[in-house]
Amino acid sequence: MKPYSTKRIGKLIKNKALSLTPADLNYFGKNRIPCVFITDFEGKHWHIFSLAEAEKQGLRVQTPSQKATVGKAKNEPIEWRVFPPTLAQYSLAYQLAYDNLQFGNSYLLNLSAPSRIETNWTLAQIFQASQAKYKVYFDNQFVCFSPETFVQMRAGKIYSFPMKGTIDASLPDARQTILADEKELAEHYTIVDLIRNDLSQVADSVRVARFRYIDRLKTHTGKALLQVSSKVVGNLPADYHAHLGDILASLLPAGSISGAPKKKTVEIIKEAESVFNCGDLPYTRHFYTGICGYFDGENLDTGVMIRYVERVGEGLYFKSGGGITTQSTLESEYNELIQKIYVPIA
Repeated sequence: MKPYSTKRIGKLIKNKALSLTPADLNYFGKNRIPCVFITDFEGKHWHIFSLAEAEKQGLRVQTPSQKATVGKAKNEPIEWRVFPPTLAQYSLAYQLAYDNLQFGNSYLLNLSAPSRIETNWTLAQIFQASQAKYKVYFDNQFVCFSPETFVQMRAGKIYSFPMKGTIDASLPDARQTILADEKELAEHYTIVDLIRNDLSQVADSVRVARFRYIDRLKTHTGKALLQVSSKVVGNLPADYHAHLGDILASLLPAGSISGAPKKKTVEIIKEAESVFNCGDLPYTRHFYTGICGYFDGENLDTGVMIRYVERVGEGLYFKSGGGITTQSTLESEYNELIQKIYVPIA
């Protein structure tokens, strides 16, 4: 960890937004200073603010234990028009990813794509109205409403809840169908094993405490989705508060939205996703599939930033994706990408 000058420490205590590295999050943790933060997909860009400074900087992070507001929800019904990439466009990225899976360069790869949307709601209004475990709004740049926990740290333990497998709840025998799906089962086994290995880098006695349970999510269309998750837990070292940033950085990018083996799979993801554009600009994940978090001075709660709308130029783009294995099919993965383009409203 880099040294801190007296001047730098003083500015941090006065709620100045200087923290841009994992080492700065270590400082907040060691000194038990509450803060919120976001980081991008690869953990290269961090925004870490004390609670007071976060509001000034236009950042709102909501978790199960931290509430946040920005303006008021819109009273009129949401209008929502989606313009996804064509199947032909998506197939270019999919085929590159699938070929690498066939060659053995990856055995689970999360492929994402941007879909242009048109809506009568602002990003702030979407933030206010959406119902999700984790919500983020950042300076009219993006909004996120995610159901997925990254890691939680409390009482000397670290918890992760890898999420893989989504199905329309209205389908006949939806619960049994998703749990019996061999492709989804293989994908879930892979991601749980990846998360278990990741946590073993920072914790001892890592174990799967609960395997493949189902949560029910409601969308703005009234349709419900079933989402499959598992629970992995490990024991942290006694001084973990002083290393919060280091611990998180070593786990990035999140396994559930990258794949395995992680380093090579991220290289393939970048190549495959380069076929897409957001308007006139090349598609990048940016903060989509990055991490948001809240540290209350003792406990840490972080979420994976999926279910995400970003302003790019004059347009809004919903970024979504899913895991691909050798058992995947082009049409099913394309349909899953579109199925995830929703706002969860109670």
